[in-house]
Amino acid sequence: MDDLKIAIAGLGTVGGGTVTLLHRHADLLSARVGRRLRLVACAALEKPANLALDAIPFYSDARVMAKDADYDVLVELIGGSSGIALDVVTTALGRGRHVVTANKAMVAHHGQKLAELAEQAGVTFGFEAAVAGGIPVIKALREGLAANRLSQVYGILNGTCNYILTTMRETGREFADVLAEAQALGYAEADPSFDIDGVDTAHKLSILTSLAFGTVVDFAKVHVEGIRHVSAFDIRSAEELGYRIKLLGIARRTEDGIEQRVHPCMVPIRSSIGCVEGVFNAVVAEGDFIGRTLFEGRGAGATPTASAVVADILDIAAGRRTPTFGLPAKALAPLQVAPMEQHRGAFYIRLTVLDRPGVFADIAAALRDEEVSMEAILQRARAPGETVPVVMTVHDTLERSMTRAVERISAIGEVVEPPHLIRIEAF
Repeated sequence: MDDLKIAIAGLGTVGGGTVTLLHRHADLLSARVGRRLRLVACAALEKPANLALDAIPFYSDARVMAKDADYDVLVELIGGSSGIALDVVTTALGRGRHVVTANKAMVAHHGQKLAELAEQAGVTFGFEAAVAGGIPVIKALREGLAANRLSQVYGILNGTCNYILTTMRETGREFADVLAEAQALGYAEADPSFDIDGVDTAHKLSILTSLAFGTVVDFAKVHVEGIRHVSAFDIRSAEELGYRIKLLGIARRTEDGIEQRVHPCMVPIRSSIGCVEGVFNAVVAEGDFIGRTLFEGRGAGATPTASAVVADILDIAAGRRTPTFGLPAKALAPLQVAPMEQHRGAFYIRLTVLDRPGVFADIAAALRDEEVSMEAILQRARAPGETVPVVMTVHDTLERSMTRAVERISAIGEVVEPPHLIRIEAF
């Protein structure tokens, strides 16, 4: 069988890892698919000195490589939702070439269009590496669990946030301090906004939603909150209440449509997702025939992500093809999203109040008026006339009722800071 000719656009962390894997495991990969995987072109702004690329044609412009080089598979590892990354992918698909990418932002924003282009050309558009790094969750949802009607898929999809929250719990330090450490260690970018504000997780969740429920990828309909407001006090309080705080992406089928939300959650300490620490990712899928299945592993980095990139290349080399999102692109349904105000669940509330007689009665009245039932309250010490932190949890209630109750509580004169909410998930 002829060699499979591979062109790689982008030679950063993941691109370098992919080149290394293709070289190091060349014999193993060839044995598994019955043909040689041959790197025939690379593109980057500069040729990395640490990669063995002397015999490989090199392009300083990835667009030129995508248009002119002779390849079977283009691997896009540049990043970004549009611009040069989208240009090289559409060029390759337009030439009838297979494409493999680790670019979750591009898939989240343009997945439908790219899937249609791939299917029209009769080629593969693979993106296993776009979600959860080396964890084969795309293949699991699209193929391994295809016989199931899934009720929900959720997980820890950003290792940076999980590292920050884990370290805050283990050290008692505040968010800003731990973020600075994560940046120094290379776990967080110089501009960490996409990670800590939940955007990266939302990109990945929108892809999982499509695979799990057969819907068009619709990033614009994800409810997104980040972890900037989570304090060391919240994490200590969560432990006392039997929870850990995780940034989760959750897609869930409901009577009102599909929930698609990203935000910090309190989860039981002993739950499968509550035990996932550090930079690790985890995805849980629940289906009618398999029940609950957990996938856990490294969600980023050169070697795990390169492993996922090459897994897609191997499928192409072996002639294994499935529809991009599990169904033909034209068969994907519009996403009927459940309104966030219809979400029902329990909540944790952190308040800072002046310790004066009657303040708790006013807070209780605000909850009562919106039909929100208090479950527990924590106040560690009294300081008459001074500000004190107060923690409450409430039983399952509608999001809109909780929102109105918080507005009422905010208007109480003795409440000196805006209340902070964290949703509780009883996984």
